[in-house]
Amino acid sequence: MTTMHETTHTSDNMSEDNLLEIKNLKTYYPIYGGFFKRVVGNVKAVDDISFAIKRGETMGLVGESGCGKSTAGRTILRLMKPTDGQIIFDGQDITKLSGSKLQQARRDFQMVFQDPYASLNPTQMVGNIIAEPILNYEKRNKKELKAYVKSLLLKVGLPEEAYYKYAHEFSGGQRQRIGIARTLALNPKLIVADEPVSALDVSVQSQVLNLLKSLQKEFGLTYLFIAHDLSVVKHMSDRIGVMYLGNLVEIAANKDLYQEPLHPYTQALISAIPEPNPMLRKERIVLKGDVPSPANPPTGCPFHTRCPVAMDICAERKPPLKEVRPGHFVACVLHE
Repeated sequence: MTTMHETTHTSDNMSEDNLLEIKNLKTYYPIYGGFFKRVVGNVKAVDDISFAIKRGETMGLVGESGCGKSTAGRTILRLMKPTDGQIIFDGQDITKLSGSKLQQARRDFQMVFQDPYASLNPTQMVGNIIAEPILNYEKRNKKELKAYVKSLLLKVGLPEEAYYKYAHEFSGGQRQRIGIARTLALNPKLIVADEPVSALDVSVQSQVLNLLKSLQKEFGLTYLFIAHDLSVVKHMSDRIGVMYLGNLVEIAANKDLYQEPLHPYTQALISAIPEPNPMLRKERIVLKGDVPSPANPPTGCPFHTRCPVAMDICAERKPPLKEVRPGHFVACVLHE
């Protein structure tokens, strides 16, 4: 995996293995104030993150609510405009694309949204909801299109008759399956799944996760899987990035991250995962204080105000994301 940090400027040669490369990506929301509504500051939702995703793998992105995960996902799909940095998808820099060029590029990356109730049009039949993205790009024979949409419904575990129904006639889990079918309609290369099961009953979550895994094998999909639930991310991901206050603080292979987390924030998150076996339970690390505001982040390491092992230097200098073991990257002075 290729990872860069704020002081690194790699060449534009993208590894053949990587479907997606994110370089020094920033997404800031301006804060307006005063009589003339001038920009008086910025909310640093995503603050200089870099990572890459290989073809066919699942990269997990975890962190507390408000850490910038969803903003990162939406910026990567160009649903939001990046403030700075590069988004290189399948060898093409899509950072500054607009209009028809952006629309053409969007065919290859799609999103599964968090809320299956809000992401489906209540006035359209399910068949039309799934067919809509296809009709945005190509003209299809009506009969062929209907047959194709019905085949997608079967692929996500819904009956063909669902074609003629409306979203309100389905449960949350079934609606998310409809959303996944719509995502597959254009045969994308990358799917960003933004908290795809957090709004569903626990009993349904594992079914949807297993569906996403089986579709990945069948269609050769690459996933960016965003969630705050570490046990869900562990089940889904090959590699995991941990975000805090708009920054990536650790990236590692699934097994390495859970067995030996190196960043104090990751250690605290993993200590909070429930362990049914009392013999295997570890001491819970409880973080003090609240997450600082991304409009006024602390100097130095963004985590130092809550870190149980913070030193004076942590308030002075922001540590870069560095590879400290093969494939294991961490932004912490303890490992420099």
